[in-house]
Formats: sequence, structure tokens, C-alpha cells
Amino acid sequence: MTAVAAPGPADTEVRRSTRSGAIGLVGAAVNGAFGFVLTTVIVRAFGADGSGALFSVIGLVTIAGAICCFGADTGLMWAIPRRRLGPQGDAARLLPLAVLPTFGLALVVAATGLLAAGPIARALLDDPDGAALIRLAAIGVPLVVVSTVLLAAVRATRSVSAYVGVQFLLVPIARPVLMIAAVLTGGGVLLGFGGWLLPLAAAVVLALLLVVRPLGLGAGASLRSVRADWRTFWGFALPRAASVAIDASSMWVGVLLTGALATQAEAGVFAAVGRYALAGLLIMQGLRVAIAPQLSRLLGAGRRADAARVYRRTTLWIVLLSWPAYLILAVFAPAFLALFGREFSSGATPMAVLAVAMLVNVGVGLVQTVLLMSGNSRGHLLATVAGLVLNVVACVVLIPRHGALGAAVAWSLGIVCENVLAAILARRALGEPLFGRTLVLAAGVAIAATGAAAATGVLIAGRGLPGLAVTLGVIAAAGLAALADRRVRAALHNVRTQLRPAPTQEVSS
Repeated sequence: MTAVAAPGPADTEVRRSTRSGAIGLVGAAVNGAFGFVLTTVIVRAFGADGSGALFSVIGLVTIAGAICCFGADTGLMWAIPRRRLGPQGDAARLLPLAVLPTFGLALVVAATGLLAAGPIARALLDDPDGAALIRLAAIGVPLVVVSTVLLAAVRATRSVSAYVGVQFLLVPIARPVLMIAAVLTGGGVLLGFGGWLLPLAAAVVLALLLVVRPLGLGAGASLRSVRADWRTFWGFALPRAASVAIDASSMWVGVLLTGALATQAEAGVFAAVGRYALAGLLIMQGLRVAIAPQLSRLLGAGRRADAARVYRRTTLWIVLLSWPAYLILAVFAPAFLALFGREFSSGATPMAVLAVAMLVNVGVGLVQTVLLMSGNSRGHLLATVAGLVLNVVACVVLIPRHGALGAAVAWSLGIVCENVLAAILARRALGEPLFGRTLVLAAGVAIAATGAAAATGVLIAGRGLPGLAVTLGVIAAAGLAALADRRVRAALHNVRTQLRPAPTQEVSS
């Protein structure tokens, strides 16, 4: 029997990243859709003032949770793929050294928040339930921390579908459902925030169940960490502790400073605009969680060329899927904000500014992930600190006079600064060019095609919902027409091939 040639290691890695990325993209699409539903429910149910308070407290617990995680979640995704799983492996030793310190810190933060709820509420919130909101946020911090760390362990030990099922499906779908239930029962902002927190409890239980078998918990795997484990793990995680807090707070710093330096209503407008801007990043987030452990394994084994191929393929998909969305968001900002009501119409210009900045963010691809999975958490920290400092300084200068627009410009400056620095460092980590001719060509096609469709929509029906509908119709028609091109069909066939498991080699007889 003739032997069937098996794909080489590089082809296998690209196929693996393609299949994982496809699952991540599906999860990201669902996450983004229900994130939009959640934002719509919040702004429609609570108005500019109420949504400003709710977004502010969500930002507060998000930042506090990110700080208390101390980089342990990223540390697990970096370290576990380099360890042995199962009852005889050493991966299980990482779990207690990641969970126990972070949970202990979260308890301290929660106690502090409960004691200082009054002063914090008076400084940040205008809502009459402000102190109660701060207390509930304090109680929620340990829940956020444990769910984040355990879900990172799930991603590092299970297939990407397990992580996607919990983080991208269960949690985002449950949140708007519970929020709507809170509104229908006559609940206010406080009960609505409880609906935001509750799905995390279910995520903790599911994450625990999912990590038991691969780590060999209860089947003989040792949980006792040695000194070298602590030194290696936290040597990576501690620099990440600061940068992950900055990542989580990138938008929320602007929300909080807008509320403090301008008005609560301006903070609500900026938060709504920011949610739209972040929605486009879900594509990149879905691909990041899909390939991060793979990049760690490849870079840990010294296979930088294979890691670079995976990075470039992923970046190509990010640009093709994200750039058209952000271009449409910039042009039709009034249409998107009209869904939230007239109170948010002033956010059109800030949204356009952020959409342009996000083109840079997604255009450089997963440079932050490359840095982290190469072990260079200090370099990632340098880039994020530079971006944060520029963001905060610009916020203080611009928000008092320009409100939400000033916050958007400040955040945009921070985004560009962070990503340029990260791209330079990622290039050094991979040892190969980040971008090739294919990516440049794809970016040009995305700009030209989307720009032509958007121009058609604006000329026919303006920048409102009718113009958006015309643009989407033109894009859909162009996509169907493109299927007549054999090169497009060949590219789609190649993608389908990449999604199939790699054939195994048969032995000649």
C-alpha cells in the first residue's frame, strides 16, 4: 500500500491554530452579540445616569479583579503547556500557587471595599444606591478572581471549545437574561449589577469540574509546589500583574475620570461608545485564547519559525474580519448610537476616533500574546505602562473641556503607543518579520472594498440606519458575487481543508 504523506510539523501547527481559531471566532461572535445585547439593555433600562453608575461599578470590579489576579491567569496559560499533565505530571503543582495567593488578596480587597464603601461611592458615583453598589462590587471581587484563574487553567489543559463554552457562551448569554429579569421585576441598578455577577459563580463550578481530570486531581497528582515552581511562575506572573490591570482598566480609567472630571452623563456616553469599540476586539480575543498555549509550546521548544507562521496567519484573519467592522463603525457611528437613544448621539465623534485607533490595535495582531508566551512579561509591562501614562495624562488635559471626546482621544493615543512598542518587542521575540506581502494586500483590499460600500451607503441614504442597511446590503451582494471567482473558491476550499484534522501517516506494506 502506498504511504500517504503526512503534513509536516509546520503545516500541522497551522492547521491546529486554524481549527482552534475557528472555534474561538464562533465564541467571540456569540460573546460580542450578547455583549451588545447587555449594553443595550443597560442603557435602555437605566438611561445615561443609571448606565453611567452601572458601567462605573463594573469597571471598578473589573480593575480590582484584574489587579488581584496578579497575572496568575496568564501565568497558567504560559506555564502549563510547558509541563506534563495527568496523575504523574507536574502541571497540577501550579494550580494552588496560582489560586491561593490571588484569592487571599481578593479577600483583603473585598474587606477594604466593604469598610470604605461610603467614601468610594461619594467620590465616584452620583447614584443613591452608590454605597450598596460598592459593597456588592467588593463581594464580587473574589468571585471574579477565582473564575478568571480557573478558566485560564481550563484553557491550558482542555481544548479551546471547553473554555469557549463557559467564558464566551454561558457567561455572556446569562448576563443580559438576568439583567432583563431584574428590570422586569422592578429592580434597579443594584439588582442589575447582581445579574452581572451571578454567572461567574456558575463559571467557577464548571471550571473546577473541567480541570480535575487533565490535571490528575484526586488521581495521584501532587499539589505540593516546590521553591523552583514559585520562582519560575511568579517571576513571569508578577510583571504581568501590573500589565493585566492596565489592560483591564484601559477603557474604565477613561470612564472613571470622565465621571470625576466632567459629568456622570458624559461618563455614560463614553462607556457606551467604548463598548462598541471593544466589541470589535472580540475577534482578536477569540483567536488569542485559541492559540496562546500553542505559541507558548512552540516558543518554549525554540520553534520560532513555526510560531511566526501561526502569528502571521492569525493576524491575516484578524485584519480581514476586524478592519471592515471598524471602518463601518467609524462611518456609521450615528446609526449605531441611535440604538441607545437620543441621549447618546453626542458620542458619534468619539466613536469614530476610537474606531480609527482600533485599526492600529487589531492591525498589528497578537503582538502582546507573542510577548507573553515568549516569557517576556517585562517587555509587555513596559508597553502597557507607556500606553497608560499617555492615556491618563491626556485624560486630565482633555476631559474637563471636551468630555467624552477628550476621553476617546486620550485612550486612542494610549492604544497606538502601546501597540507600536509591543510590535517592536514581538518582532525581536519571533526573530522574523511580523508582516508580509499577503497581509498588506489583504489590508488594502479590506479598506478599498469597505470604503466603497460605505461611500455608497452614505451617498444614497446618509450615515443613519438606512445608510448602514444599504452598506451591509452592498457588502453582502459583493460577497456573493465574489464566489464566482475561482480564486475565491480555491481560498475557501483551502480554509475548509485547514479546518479538518491532519491525516495520519500510513505505513507501507
